[in-house]
Amino acid sequence: MDETTMNKNNHYEQTTHDISVLVIPEYLEDQSDPDEGRYVWAYHVRIENKGEGTAQLLTRHWRITDANGTVQEVRGPGVIGEQPVLGPGDSFEYTSGTPLVTPSGFMEGSYQMTTPDGTHFDIAVPAFSLDSPHAPTRIH
Repeated sequence: MDETTMNKNNHYEQTTHDISVLVIPEYLEDQSDPDEGRYVWAYHVRIENKGEGTAQLLTRHWRITDANGTVQEVRGPGVIGEQPVLGPGDSFEYTSGTPLVTPSGFMEGSYQMTTPDGTHFDIAVPAFSLDSPHAPTRIH
């Protein structure tokens, strides 16, 4: 089952193959410089194994899209230099960040996981919005 939710506190969560990924983005005013076209966000991630088997995070893939529609793709091993192993009920948390040249954008991605028997599968990272106080407000 695959489900995505977002609550009013700017938390984004998606569960794939019994692995839940929760993301909380945060605009970093002190690291941003709107006059120079630099807008910076941190994103806090919690990965939780809600299943009955063990899984290890091998790689990450991010698609970062700014307000101009420019897409940057990032791929690499693990997250923040780690490839955590998650047993049933285990979780792993980390914080990373990204700069944009526009005051808003969004990110989405996936993690490739493996089981002890060598089965590989992808889990989705929910799309999440990167909105600064400098972004124009739009009502659709």
